[in-house]
Amino acid sequence: MNIEIAEKIKKVLVDTLRIPEDELEFDSELFGEDIGLDSIDSIEIIACIDELFGIDMTGAPREDFQTIETLANYVETHKEA
Repeated sequence: MNIEIAEKIKKVLVDTLRIPEDELEFDSELFGEDIGLDSIDSIEIIACIDELFGIDMTGAPREDFQTIETLANYVETHKEA
């Protein structure tokens, strides 16, 4: 996992979705019991990833949205070299 990418994603989640920073770890389950995001939040995440990194996550597998770590790994593998 790229820490720099993960930190940027975490900051966006805190700023955009108003998740308390102290409740959000890189391995927190975003859509499960840890944070409890919903499908509307996933649209916000897609928009933010696109804006921040220029990567379209539309249609990305659900497992890529589970944690900040999986989002960072997705960005890492899909960003242009």
